[in-house]
Amino acid sequence: MVIWIILLLMTAAAVMAVLWPLSRHRSLAAQQVDPDTQFYREQIAEIERDRERGALLASEAEAAKAEAGRRLLRATGVTAADAFAALGEPALRRRRAASTLALSVVPIIGLALYGAYGSPQLLTHPPEQQAREQGDRLDLMTAVTQIETHLAQHPQDGRGWEVVAPVYIRMGRIEDAVKAYASAVRYLGPSAERLANYGEAMVLAKDGLVSAEAQKAFEQSAQMDKAAFKARYYLAVAAEQDGKVDAAKKAYAEILDTSPEGAPWISVIRQRIASLGGEQPVAGQADEPQIGAADIARMVSGLAERLENQGGTPDEWARLIRSYAVLGQRDKAVATARRARQALAQDGAGLETIDAMSRELKLTDAAP
Repeated sequence: MVIWIILLLMTAAAVMAVLWPLSRHRSLAAQQVDPDTQFYREQIAEIERDRERGALLASEAEAAKAEAGRRLLRATGVTAADAFAALGEPALRRRRAASTLALSVVPIIGLALYGAYGSPQLLTHPPEQQAREQGDRLDLMTAVTQIETHLAQHPQDGRGWEVVAPVYIRMGRIEDAVKAYASAVRYLGPSAERLANYGEAMVLAKDGLVSAEAQKAFEQSAQMDKAAFKARYYLAVAAEQDGKVDAAKKAYAEILDTSPEGAPWISVIRQRIASLGGEQPVAGQADEPQIGAADIARMVSGLAERLENQGGTPDEWARLIRSYAVLGQRDKAVATARRARQALAQDGAGLETIDAMSRELKLTDAAP
């Protein structure tokens, strides 16, 4: 509430700054002496001085002064009328226009500038909460900067890479997280958890696709720890994306059988099995949406239709191939790779892009 009172006072001050000079215009103009009037007054004084010096006879001086007086009266009358006409209605119109402009445009401009350069969020968030949130962001950025500075000087510090990697994921810097986990594995050596985190970062970087490199990391993780949930889950997802439905359902079922009661991932696994035509979700979980499945399917369908009718860039063809793989529709991914090669037959770089995507997705059936 205080900020609005301050804005109101600022607006009033701005309006008064505009209107105050206008309100004084008429009084100042009225005080100004008309040049003609001043001329005739000086002429009468000059005649009186000539009479005193004897340059004019008394009768001549009186006649001259009478004539100058008549002209002075006429000049005075005309000036008053003109002044009223000039300072009356037109001045009133100008003042009204200026008032309207000041009362409307000035506040609008003020609010616009406040919205652009001010801090309107201060009205909706308590100062304590804002200070805490800003402090958290500053602390995080400061910590990351310090770690990055340290790693630039000591690039073989595997522990530092492992610490900063999940922070990068939190910040949305997925590619940096992949590189950080790779460095952690390189300098600290492989472990089940470290490899699983590395593989998961690669999956996030590929929008949910389990690439051949990520699958290799998960396989190594599962070999080191047979109970590693994360590695086993993504291996099941990889089987699903490769079109190995039975193997995927079996892998999901094994995860369920070995999971402790109340494990947070159980509902996710049941949904994956249900999407493959297996058992339905348990009671109370049937309404849980499969994360973006319907939306992804619609977007993929629209992209496929556009590429088929209008063509597209190599990256768009590669995106469609990968999308089919993520949805577990391996046959469509293979067919799309072949169709892309036909459409990009004259584009050498484009063909390389499609071949690289096919190798990454292990689409051997789509080989040229």
